[in-house]
Amino acid sequence: MIAETVCSAASAAGLGIAVVTAYRKRFLAAARIAAYSLVPVGLVMTGVVGWAADTAFSPTAWAGFVLLGGAWLLFMTTRAVERRSGGTRKERRAAKAAQREAVAPAASAPSLGQSARPATRPAASPRPAQSGDDFTDIEAILKKHGI
Repeated sequence: MIAETVCSAASAAGLGIAVVTAYRKRFLAAARIAAYSLVPVGLVMTGVVGWAADTAFSPTAWAGFVLLGGAWLLFMTTRAVERRSGGTRKERRAAKAAQREAVAPAASAPSLGQSARPATRPAASPRPAQSGDDFTDIEAILKKHGI
């Protein structure tokens, strides 16, 4: 009974604020406030407030919420472990079998096949053995910029 009275008072106060807002020529805001203020009365009339009050003071209902939370926690934990480990047991076994078949243990040639020509290193360009050449390049750059 107290919950219904509080909800009715809240709705009446909200409608009063909506009237004042409409008087100030802010009709869109007044309509929005009126809509929000009618929600508590609607909840009382549909019985949601009575159900919520009965649920809030019922130990059985709270135990049910705790059990639902525990079930949700177990479900999410198992999903996370399943995703981390790579799926179900059947999927993991299939993946291990496919991995064993993909690698040939006694293969003497590369699995990509033989190349048309043997790989050779490109000939290295002759580099001067003097370390002073590096400094001459730097000096030329600095002279170019006037430094």
